[in-house]
Amino acid sequence: MAERAITVAAWESLFRAQVTIMRALAAEFPSDVISLNEYDVLFNITRAPGRRLRLKDLNRSVLITQPSVSRLVDRLASRGLVTKMHDPDDGRGTIVGITEEGFALFRRVAFRHMDTIDRHVGSALDEAELRELIALCDRLRESVGERPASQLDADAASGS
Repeated sequence: MAERAITVAAWESLFRAQVTIMRALAAEFPSDVISLNEYDVLFNITRAPGRRLRLKDLNRSVLITQPSVSRLVDRLASRGLVTKMHDPDDGRGTIVGITEEGFALFRRVAFRHMDTIDRHVGSALDEAELRELIALCDRLRESVGERPASQLDADAASGS
């Protein structure tokens, strides 16, 4: 086990890097088209099998709080970007799906956003360092009981 001081220093470095990069990404994000939070919701739905996700699963995946997610989904639905339907397996549950219009908007914004991510992150690290960063972040997520992003991507691809 690592010494506490180095653990805290590593956390502080990771946290500050994340905040700095998020600020740069937010400054270049096409927020006149869609907000970062709306993008996060659409991103998570597009990764789900059939591009549909139970609202309670969406709540676990996004970076905002549950009441905010419900309101945000309602706003996206009113714009015709997502649909809401009752979950046939859970009478109280809701399934959120992305519409064709929502998916087209998401893709358009995603390509711009990926270019920005590549410029700020991909230019700072080489491919081996990026793979190591993924592995390290996955281990950190697993340490608190969350499945790593690489496993979520594999599950989505297989339809699990």
